[in-house]
Amino acid sequence: MTAGARTILHVDMDAFYVSVELLRRPELRGRPVVVGGTGERGVVAAASYEARRYGISSAMASARARRLCPDAVFLAGDHAHYAQVSRQVHEVFAAVTPTVEPIALDEAFLDVTGARRRLGDGVTIGTQLRRSVRDATGLVCSVGVAASKFLAKLASEAAKPRATPGGIRPGAGVVEVPRGGELAFLHPKPVEVLWGVGPKTLERLQRLGITTVGDVAATSESALVASLGATAGRHLYALAQGIDDRPVVPDRAAKSIGHEQTFAVDLSAPEALDTELVRMVDAVAARLRAHERAGRTVTVKVRFASFETVTRSMTAAQAESAAPALLALARPLLAKIDIGCGVRLLGVAVSQLGERPARQLRFDELFATAPAAPDAGAVPMPSSVGSSVAWEDASSAIDAVRRRFGSAAIGPARLLADARMRAARPGDAPWGPDDEGTDRTPGRDGRSQ
Repeated sequence: MTAGARTILHVDMDAFYVSVELLRRPELRGRPVVVGGTGERGVVAAASYEARRYGISSAMASARARRLCPDAVFLAGDHAHYAQVSRQVHEVFAAVTPTVEPIALDEAFLDVTGARRRLGDGVTIGTQLRRSVRDATGLVCSVGVAASKFLAKLASEAAKPRATPGGIRPGAGVVEVPRGGELAFLHPKPVEVLWGVGPKTLERLQRLGITTVGDVAATSESALVASLGATAGRHLYALAQGIDDRPVVPDRAAKSIGHEQTFAVDLSAPEALDTELVRMVDAVAARLRAHERAGRTVTVKVRFASFETVTRSMTAAQAESAAPALLALARPLLAKIDIGCGVRLLGVAVSQLGERPARQLRFDELFATAPAAPDAGAVPMPSSVGSSVAWEDASSAIDAVRRRFGSAAIGPARLLADARMRAARPGDAPWGPDDEGTDRTPGRDGRSQ
């Protein structure tokens, strides 16, 4: 890597969720282990390399994974613990460079250009980083080194172990794409590695006889634009030439905040779905406020038993972070969807995010009537500015109670079940219900009442 070039690392933890579980259960080492939803409607979040030998992969239905490997050990995930370990990993990254762009709990880009004089070249830094992560957490990561984010990510994939029917091949740990060797590394790879090549784009490229990245590079930009459109055609042509000038952006702001749930049985009763909607909106609103964010667009997502998925969105005039305001947008969206055939999954997301707006309090609002009760499931969206201000105050009070006593200490009365608050939390059953038909929310049985 020449002195003037950027040096970017892509660091990806190896089988992160499974590896974290094996630290707690070392007796499972060497066995096929799967983390995710353990029930018939669950999905695989991560698989050990021993499990991957049987063809098990992330996002696969848990039922199929069981058929591929009946002897696999299935573990329900612990998202809160993974997030805690992830923070330790990212602390190691931050000790190397302040220019860290988190991508997920288990991966990040690091621009170490400014650290080369102090720490050495990219491969030296990557090697030391792997040791530091291992010393701090007991976990193993793979590192790609290149002058661009795109190539660094491909290099980290090349550095990983490989599971084959015949065994597990150890990975190199660190792989560098040297300056001047970008095209030799990139062009033999299948065209699917290019960011933006999904099933439809792949089909179009294959009709043109394009199967490798080198084929894309050998095709004129004008031909790609004619087939794929201006934006996609130019984007893929540039990537195929190894061109990717995007910087590593620290503290990348989230574009949306959402929550979704796969149910143990299909829900078709409007009352049951409305309760779930209240639960999710309450959770999303709390997360927005925790990040000092508010959003204008609310999206409701519904997946039916047939796996058909529909989404509906509505945008408000101003950004909101209070649950009643967001619920007033979400409820009409759900009402427009025919749920008669049963809902397998329900989700709510808020986008067009910005800082929580400061509301200007007028003199007459000092005497405005506060909302009757902090119950997002029973109180309609405040119609007056005074009520809106009161809801902001009420939301702040609710947040304070939850910080002190836990997320289940207070919430919409609609969510009380058997004298327990069925509050949604980040990471609750993200991979589907478990074997007993329950998710990981206390007091939840997954069935409509």
